[in-house]
Amino acid sequence: MDKVLAINSGSSSFKYKIFSLDDEQVLASGLGDRIGIDGSTFSIKLANGEKHEAEVDLPNQEAAVQTLLKWLKEYGVIEDVKEIVGVGHRIVSGGDLFPDSAIIDKDNLHKVFDLADYAPLHNPAEGRGIQAFMELLPNVPQVGVFDTSFHQSMDAVHYLYSLPYEYYEKYKVRKYGAHGTSVRFVSQRAAELMGKDLKDLKLIVCHLGSGASVTAVKDGKCYDTSMGFSPLAGVTMGTRSGDVDPSALQHIMHKEGMTDFDEMIDILNHNSGLLGISGISSDKRDIRNSDSPRAQLASDIFDDRVVRYIGSYIAEMNGADAIIFTAGIGEHDDPMRKDVLSKFTYMGVEVDDAANESNEEGFITTKDSKLKALVIPTDEELMIERDVVRLAKLK
Repeated sequence: MDKVLAINSGSSSFKYKIFSLDDEQVLASGLGDRIGIDGSTFSIKLANGEKHEAEVDLPNQEAAVQTLLKWLKEYGVIEDVKEIVGVGHRIVSGGDLFPDSAIIDKDNLHKVFDLADYAPLHNPAEGRGIQAFMELLPNVPQVGVFDTSFHQSMDAVHYLYSLPYEYYEKYKVRKYGAHGTSVRFVSQRAAELMGKDLKDLKLIVCHLGSGASVTAVKDGKCYDTSMGFSPLAGVTMGTRSGDVDPSALQHIMHKEGMTDFDEMIDILNHNSGLLGISGISSDKRDIRNSDSPRAQLASDIFDDRVVRYIGSYIAEMNGADAIIFTAGIGEHDDPMRKDVLSKFTYMGVEVDDAANESNEEGFITTKDSKLKALVIPTDEELMIERDVVRLAKLK
């Protein structure tokens, strides 16, 4: 049986799923964690629910890939690596070089590394992962699926910053967005559940996890999105600040005696957001369960920033048909969803409390609600698998 691998690499980890080519069934999934760090582990979950995890020495991406292929054989997912006919890789930034997913050959692999400035924590690790697969499975097509590709449909009004135009001409400084693979899956699924053609809908997709973004989808394409040149901009996130006045950063740097702006960027990425405001945690569950006034403030700010972007996109698109919640927080934080949706009663939103509290896929508004809301679990790996099949022409 032919199979397709979907790989979602981080700076020190990669998640994977392996699909049956014939019917898109997940045959196994798992995680290689703490790659290049002491105490690295590898795990696998089989289709029958059986799970295995062990400490494994993973000094680099190639060792992680070797372990994956070994475990797939060991646990009977494959008999021979020749059964793997395609590998898809989630890549955070394709800049403006990749308006669609693409077969990754040596030239395109260089471009993935060249785009590291746009996603320094992700693109290099993702590139090394692809490199490892190319060496170990040299005759198997490798496909890059870029988070930014879906957002390439934005027009200049929405992707340009109000900076001297020469910075865009010389350095391609513009909004690129992120989470595009997730938004693409969720918006297609929303159209199915609504029984309408995606091109006839105006949707607002809230991908809310540790990283969070809000995207306006119109005519089946990205119309606008909250993340910017990097995944740092937009709404408040787990450890990322979201939007901040640059003059405030200059003021802080002067007061703190900072001279390296990279240090400030590190603070904005790793010490801000829910963690920075609450002083407790970057996890919305910990924030929700705390009695600390700062934790409540962090939760309120998170919800408010989501409302802010939803409201602006309703105005930009001259209305909306549905608001969709996805990813870890979006799928599981029913009080957050209710709080956010309560701000849109003027648009005719009527929350179905029982449906909302179930945290299951489907509508969380009543049948009479003029503006619909849905919870839809995202499946980036399935989108990756489908792009591998499409581009490698496996069917």
